[in-house]
Amino acid sequence: MLTMRDVTVRLGGHLVLDHATAAVPARARIGLVGRNGSGKSTLLKVIAGTLQADAGAIEVPRQSRLGYVAQDAPSGSATPFETVLAADTERTRLLAAVEAARDGEDIGELHERLATIGAFAAPARAARVLAGVGFDAAMQQRPLDSLSGGWRTRVALASVLFAEPDLLLLDEPSNHLDLEATLWLEAYLAKYRGTLVLVSHERDLLNNVVDHILHLEGGKLTLYAGAYDEFARQRSERAAESEAQRARQDDKRKRLQAFVDRWRYKAHSAAQAQSRLKALARLQPIASAVEEQEVEFAFPSPDALRPPLLTVENAAVGYDGTPVLTRINLRIDPDDRIALLGRNGNGKTTLARLLCGELPAMAGAANGSTKLKVGYFSQYQVDELVHADTPVQHMARALPGALPVVVRAHLGRFGFSGEKADVAVRHLSGGERARLALALITRDAPHMIILDEPTNHLDVEARDALVAALNEYAGAVLVVSHDRHLLQLVADRLMLVADGTVKEYAGSLADYRTLILSQPDDEEEDAAKAAPRGTRKDERRAAADLRERTKTLRQAVKAAEAELAKLTRQRMEIESALNDPKAQGPKRGELMKSHGALSRQVAAAEERWMDASLALEQAETAAN
Repeated sequence: MLTMRDVTVRLGGHLVLDHATAAVPARARIGLVGRNGSGKSTLLKVIAGTLQADAGAIEVPRQSRLGYVAQDAPSGSATPFETVLAADTERTRLLAAVEAARDGEDIGELHERLATIGAFAAPARAARVLAGVGFDAAMQQRPLDSLSGGWRTRVALASVLFAEPDLLLLDEPSNHLDLEATLWLEAYLAKYRGTLVLVSHERDLLNNVVDHILHLEGGKLTLYAGAYDEFARQRSERAAESEAQRARQDDKRKRLQAFVDRWRYKAHSAAQAQSRLKALARLQPIASAVEEQEVEFAFPSPDALRPPLLTVENAAVGYDGTPVLTRINLRIDPDDRIALLGRNGNGKTTLARLLCGELPAMAGAANGSTKLKVGYFSQYQVDELVHADTPVQHMARALPGALPVVVRAHLGRFGFSGEKADVAVRHLSGGERARLALALITRDAPHMIILDEPTNHLDVEARDALVAALNEYAGAVLVVSHDRHLLQLVADRLMLVADGTVKEYAGSLADYRTLILSQPDDEEEDAAKAAPRGTRKDERRAAADLRERTKTLRQAVKAAEAELAKLTRQRMEIESALNDPKAQGPKRGELMKSHGALSRQVAAAEERWMDASLALEQAETAAN
């Protein structure tokens, strides 16, 4: 479905993609992963055609429809509902043609095509997709210009999902979603019928949606079969195997060099020494497994305070005299780890602002120790960093009068050591800016940390470091996040913000996921009712007919996949045997011979698999 051949891209004189090559199978769901700044977004832009590569080629089957969420969110007076409907360009074109047509036969043919593409059920489907990403019925009818940038980005995501392209490219789609919308997106993508390339740093999304991982490192691409956890295991094993092989070669090199150094000038052994010298020259060096620099967080330990840190009794909180939440009763102790659940707009951020003291209680009381210090992280703090200033300058302002060594020591807790602390914010990555904001809100060792979506822009390794730091932190933690993996590893109390109040949630995160996905929104129910019965019946009949006509092709693809997996497994076993020091002499020769034969068989099997997959794809495309 998608082939990248020797793709090379330089940005600002920096080599981002270096002859990157990979072949993506048809209908595969690919997780594109790599450290922040490795070039993942750049590669998506090259595939989408919004950025021209310096060299190489991107190959996609002709007439394939490509979907990509552009950086510029939609705007204007159109509503989200109208914008999403317009994303189906064929439907829009056909409806316009019906309006202009005068010939009865032409009108009949147009209506037949509209029925074939499910055009009459499209409004219901558009409402369902918008509901999935968090829009209620009222928000679907508001002008785009009245929405925030985050909500308009959701409209862009809903539009590309609604269009159902053959090749769907998504770059961190959950960054602007809450947990509930992320759960819906995960379930939607897991059933997506086209080819998907997904950039994400969320383990659960990568484990539950994708079936291949495409790893971008050092400008090169490596394709792994399986979800993220399987990729991590395979990569770890490959690194260990490479390191063991390098160590054996280093040992051999040292022994050869020692012999040469000892005997090369002795007359009776000069020939042997020269032979060893040539063998030494022939040894191709094996690169040491490159360990990427680890990201570390270390929250300073607060002074001990007697529990409770904070109590909220029958409180109400809101804005301009209008309460958002009422009947709030909550106690927070020093060892609490609390996750706030609930859809965007239900009041999670409002509650966080009450607990950190930014908003006063409109009724009731919120009482804490006079010595209580709270560190509050939100995305707007990242956006408000001064781009021309360095981390040292930011921290010096936050710690007036502190010695430079104290300022730099605290920055070092968050990975800003040495020269990194003197780099202007405008040159920092999104993840580095988030780390700087975390450093700033914890500068005075707070007794409680409140984190509102802290993982946006953090890669997998940085998220793991954040989890470790939170679990080692001695104070209380309250977190709002769409990253289920982080919540599972950090939180031991769940609180649901819904229906204008806050309540303890007795179930687990798995229970909450089941609850969200098993109870359709009103918009989804309306969508189901809106779909014409005859249309749904025709679609089911067409789907069954297509399955029967492509049965032989699907069997051929399945057989080719099984053969390819078997041969690949056999080749890996031989490669493992070749790495055994005991495999020498005739035995090694036989292994090398078998390895060569299997490599040819694997190449032939891959060709058969690609041919079968292409034939199936063409048959399905023709049917649609």
